[in-house]
Amino acid sequence: MRQNKHEVTNEEKISYCLNETDTGYLGLVDGEHPYVVPLNFTYYNGAIYFHGASEGRKMDIIQNNSNATFTVSQQFGTITDPVPAKTDTAYMSVMVFGTVEVVTDLDEATEALQQILTKYVPNYYSNPLSKNHVKSYVSSLGSKTAVCKITPSSITAKENELISSKAFYPGRTAEMDLKS
Repeated sequence: MRQNKHEVTNEEKISYCLNETDTGYLGLVDGEHPYVVPLNFTYYNGAIYFHGASEGRKMDIIQNNSNATFTVSQQFGTITDPVPAKTDTAYMSVMVFGTVEVVTDLDEATEALQQILTKYVPNYYSNPLSKNHVKSYVSSLGSKTAVCKITPSSITAKENELISSKAFYPGRTAEMDLKS
């Protein structure tokens, strides 16, 4: 990491970012070109889980090359400065590097999907997801659902904290900051 002052090593903070971010970006290698797709996901038991159609480009790529990068980012605002080059963004980002595999264990797949439901629609369903539903579900396009798991080989994180006194808000100008 080039700027060590932004490095985050606190595992609780990293887990919090992964658990609280709604959209993650899965990066795969498709021959010579990268393939990046936004996903709903959960960070559970030290792994990233996501789901999708059991067939299609993403699944074809995973079968050919299981190396993956998964990235999330949260933006907290813009940090102002009268010097344009010192204007910055407050953020936290996490990158997970590892391999992705299709989860074949029905118990693990059901629990991962339950974790995704709990994350995105908490308390919506009165009963937990059944294994039978996971096993037998077929989409309107005729595809079964695949649950995938990224097992991390490494996780890196960066943060640039928001300084509230320097946070941009509509109407704030550089001239205002030069007066203070």
